[in-house]
Amino acid sequence: MGQDAKSTGIMQSHLTVPEMACLGVLLFAVGARCRWVVVLVTLLLSFAVPPASAARLSEFLPRVQPGEIFPGADRIGPPQGDPPLAPVFAMDRLVGHVWLNTDVTDATGYSGKPIAIVVAADTDGVIRGISLMEHHEPIVLIGIPQHRIIGALNHLVGAAMGPVARGEQRPPQADIVSGATVTVLVIADSVVRSTVKLLRAGRLGVVPAGATPGSALPQVQAVPTLAPGPGEVHDWDSLLGDGSIRRLHLSIGEVNEAFARSGNQAAADNPEPGDPDDTFIDLYAAPVSVPTVGRSLLGEAAYERLASRLQPGQQAILVAGEGAYSFKGSGYVRGGIFDRVQLVQDGRTLRFRDRDHTRLGDIAAAGAPRLPEIGLFIVPPDFGLDPVEPWQLQLLVQRATGARDKAFLTFELGYRLPDQYLVRPPPPALAPTPAAAPAQPSPSVGAGPETATQGPLDEPLWQRIWWSKTSDIGVTAFALMILTGIFFFQDQLVRRPKLYRWVRRGFLLWTLVWLGWYANAQLSVVNVLTFTNSLLTGFNWDYFLTAPLIFVLWCGVAAALIFWGRGVFCGWLCPFGALQELLATVAQALRVPQLTLPWGLHERLWPIKYVIFLVLFGVSFHSIGMAEQMAEVEPFKTAIILKFIRDWPFTLYAVALLLAGLFVERFFCRYLCPLGAALAIPGRMRTFEWLKRWPECGSPCQRCARECPVQSIHPEGNINPNECIYCMHCQELYRAEDRCPHNIQRRLKREKQIAMSAVPLPGAKGPKTIITRTAAKGDVPTALGQ
Repeated sequence: MGQDAKSTGIMQSHLTVPEMACLGVLLFAVGARCRWVVVLVTLLLSFAVPPASAARLSEFLPRVQPGEIFPGADRIGPPQGDPPLAPVFAMDRLVGHVWLNTDVTDATGYSGKPIAIVVAADTDGVIRGISLMEHHEPIVLIGIPQHRIIGALNHLVGAAMGPVARGEQRPPQADIVSGATVTVLVIADSVVRSTVKLLRAGRLGVVPAGATPGSALPQVQAVPTLAPGPGEVHDWDSLLGDGSIRRLHLSIGEVNEAFARSGNQAAADNPEPGDPDDTFIDLYAAPVSVPTVGRSLLGEAAYERLASRLQPGQQAILVAGEGAYSFKGSGYVRGGIFDRVQLVQDGRTLRFRDRDHTRLGDIAAAGAPRLPEIGLFIVPPDFGLDPVEPWQLQLLVQRATGARDKAFLTFELGYRLPDQYLVRPPPPALAPTPAAAPAQPSPSVGAGPETATQGPLDEPLWQRIWWSKTSDIGVTAFALMILTGIFFFQDQLVRRPKLYRWVRRGFLLWTLVWLGWYANAQLSVVNVLTFTNSLLTGFNWDYFLTAPLIFVLWCGVAAALIFWGRGVFCGWLCPFGALQELLATVAQALRVPQLTLPWGLHERLWPIKYVIFLVLFGVSFHSIGMAEQMAEVEPFKTAIILKFIRDWPFTLYAVALLLAGLFVERFFCRYLCPLGAALAIPGRMRTFEWLKRWPECGSPCQRCARECPVQSIHPEGNINPNECIYCMHCQELYRAEDRCPHNIQRRLKREKQIAMSAVPLPGAKGPKTIITRTAAKGDVPTALGQ
């Protein structure tokens, strides 16, 4: 199947009336000082009628080769039904169907445009082919090769979706590609969701157990519960034999063979050393919050302590292992997260943190082996692990393929609680069905909501992503609260210069390392272009919500624009800006000469970034894909998202900008950043003026203007809010008793008055004034009284 991509697309969602009302209120509040902007945007929203949704399967069918999907297939029939499916034949025998994911379900990517995927499944409901036909994802257009995205979806090919549609198995998952997580998740979710919809509607030739094509799924059985009682104590072999403990055993040969089958040649060429029959890992897992299992594996005393710690309904899992591969790894030591195992239930995933973990020395059950790694993991209450439902423990095996590259494979240890621990209530009686009841027509599956029995697929993708990112969202929200406190109490902070400097450097370091390099939460002008384009082509919250940290940051930046302007983001929350400033701080400490551009030249270089933004903004109305490619003028993707692991022209460009910033602090922010220009426009509507000035600022004193790190203070003394990054250095000088000439004069007058009002002692001398530096032209002489 073809893998090329075009550059056009349509949106399939539109702005609802409540959403328009909310946006109208927000715009009114923000634009109270600029009403014509509100009127213009309101008119754009009112006339932005989204295009009608149209099936596009026929557009891509000529690029599909049936023989490449189904061996022996020789033709594809015309699309049929709504949404359209095209049957695939081998001679006159039906072997499967192909369809377009966007005709069946939503597949809006990070760019805000649909990702068009042609999906093929056989008559047994097994996915046989996935082909990326059209997309607009900026990270894939320039940055990550498309074949890596295709390779990440290989786990979906060959997956039987019938059990998933019947709720018997969880949906399969694709491998994650670092830097393109949202794109891969959206593609995989749309492939699984569209296949399940078609299966449940009886469109793919598979009838769910106990149902006829087009009929509803059979009635769900009564939900079992945990059996009451303290439980009994069993030995290791009994627990392993009845399924209370589940085991995953992998040999070195099996892991090497799995990497060879993955299609990653670099990983296959770097096999795990050792005898193929040697143990790679022997992994065990069991829910020790179940009384019998917990008392047997932990012992009576340890189980009672565990039970006292658990909240009602909270669960705990024991994981143990041995072999050449550690399931713990070392990531939890550096970052507090166990990155080699994760818990999965109903499509929801959980990575354990060090605070959830307790190391155990041994297992109390009689006959238990001596395992070098034993961990007790408390499942956080908000994950809501249901012990009576199946769950999986996924093991992520990583293999180095280069100096900084790694390949990953996922192996799964499935768990279902044995029946002896469950109490099953009798099933409810089924209502009789008339024998002559006519068959109902198959429902349309293109637009309606999914059934309530679909299990993990009943939650939108963005909700599952938010659940999996709760800890990251919490850290980001807490940091925004700290930053808000810094701004509201800035007067108290700048009175303590040393504390202020360390607070600022510490926050910038967090922004660079955690927010940028770890969480990849770097805002971009692409976000602005995508949002604007979505207002005109059909607004949908879903694709903005698929990147939780980006969404949270934009909410914070939008609120900050009302209070302080663009400087909150540019000066504190931009990872690339933080990287420039921290490097400049090191350069100044090493006495690298700093260049101060003449004011006339500096002022004429400012507009460059606005021109760049306007060009990108204009091009986005013609082609959002072209605008996203031109947005590579931002080095954010290279320096932050991909961490300089990229083709040399992009890396050279980013390094050149950083080198320029060693001599001219924040060179890129001053003259080239289109995102800074975009934020400066609404930033002029800020409601409050927080930066204080003395009447002497600018005439005659020029100290703040000379020391401003980005030269945002005019020679006349006023601060340009379009260029200010709100570093608060001028406010530190404003409060300094020994550096601000205004404060120095006030202090000298105060000391003189005190000295004159005091009764002089015999032989005492008056206060002496010492000149500490030579005043520059236009400055008030700086003097200190002693």
